[in-house]
Amino acid sequence: MIIMKNFKVSIIIPVIAINDYIRESVPKMLELDWPDFEIIIFPDEPDDQNKWPKTRIIASGKVGPAEKRDLALKYAEGEILAFLDDDAYPKPDWLKISIKHFDNPKVAAVGGPAITPEGDGVLQKVSGAVFESYVGGAGARNRYLSIGNVKEVDDWPTVNLLVRRDVFEKVGGFDNTYWPGEDTKLCLDIIHAGYKIIYEPKAIVYHHRRGDLLKHFKQIGNYGLHRGHFAKIYPETSRKPFYFVPTLLDLYLTFLIASSSLLSTFYFLLFSLPLIAYCLLLIADAIIISWRWKNPLVGLLTIPIVFLTHVWYGIKFVQGLATQKLER
Repeated sequence: MIIMKNFKVSIIIPVIAINDYIRESVPKMLELDWPDFEIIIFPDEPDDQNKWPKTRIIASGKVGPAEKRDLALKYAEGEILAFLDDDAYPKPDWLKISIKHFDNPKVAAVGGPAITPEGDGVLQKVSGAVFESYVGGAGARNRYLSIGNVKEVDDWPTVNLLVRRDVFEKVGGFDNTYWPGEDTKLCLDIIHAGYKIIYEPKAIVYHHRRGDLLKHFKQIGNYGLHRGHFAKIYPETSRKPFYFVPTLLDLYLTFLIASSSLLSTFYFLLFSLPLIAYCLLLIADAIIISWRWKNPLVGLLTIPIVFLTHVWYGIKFVQGLATQKLER
């Protein structure tokens, strides 16, 4: 039996340069209710201006986030590698709640939700609400809200993911061919190695969302592109029905528009019933989101953004399916 108090944890954060989010998150990490941890930040260039206790800032050169995280095998001292994004920060009990699952030697990784902070702006909350909503988030809502029960999962993002160092080394770290998508491939490698990944709804970090909706759609496009490609080459975890739903929506909308001049009013209305139901669900979601954030504007803006997110994801998913090899 592994004794939890003996675990040293290395918190790994890739970043281009030390920024205001890092200056916010490190002091919060220093409040973690865990006796033995270190923080390692990997910016592109050396930084002598920012210093914190328990924290090392190590220049990595201009490489991607996956390569930076792989540097943990060279520099980290912890038995557990805790991966965070630079724009995320944990609750004080994050490690205490997560680490208990490593008592089971078959558990190689633990992930928890990344929740939009209350202090984020309206557009940031809208970006987050797309993923939190029933229509927008679907089966992945537990990545963005503390919902559901502890369970095994087969895929989890590195915004909030803890991994045993020895297993991380055993599977070869991240596959740097992909970004995004490197976390999906890591999780698949962990499962193939015979280990479990646990979702812990109480292991919470707060994750700032994109305040620029163009950046939101760029992120969505990357998600769709890589998931479509992974559905083709890694079907075990990526060929799930709900990943195909946005593409089916695109095909349905294309059919509806193309046939609008050919169908009688009756049949056009008949074929429009699924779209009407979809719109009613978006409105119901918007009411729930308005209540959650105590802000009707967040809910109202979520209606068109969820719709456009689905359309754009579906298009990029098809592109990913058709792409022979993704270039970073």
